[in-house]
Amino acid sequence: MASQNNNSSKIVRNVVQGRIFLTLNFFKKNWVYALAFIVLMLMYISNKYMCQNHLQQVMQLRLELDNARTDCVTASAKYNSMIRESQMKNLVDTMHLGLTSPDQPPYKLFE
Repeated sequence: MASQNNNSSKIVRNVVQGRIFLTLNFFKKNWVYALAFIVLMLMYISNKYMCQNHLQQVMQLRLELDNARTDCVTASAKYNSMIRESQMKNLVDTMHLGLTSPDQPPYKLFE
């Protein structure tokens, strides 16, 4: 009983001092696994960083797309306002082309 108590106290003391699992012998035996674990963790961190950069780029491109759509709508509205009939009449009058709008609606020659 005394040797078992002494043995368990040695185990507790070694665990507290960190001599059970993280010994130099442990790292000598498992250096490949430790290196693979470190490489995997670095890959995970770099993947997360790349994903965050891509998300920021997507958000920036969406903002640019919204701005381009707004510019397109603005240009379309400006074009539509320019082709209104009153605008065209003013343009014809200022250029003195001698054109007038017809007083009668168009009619068919053959039915």
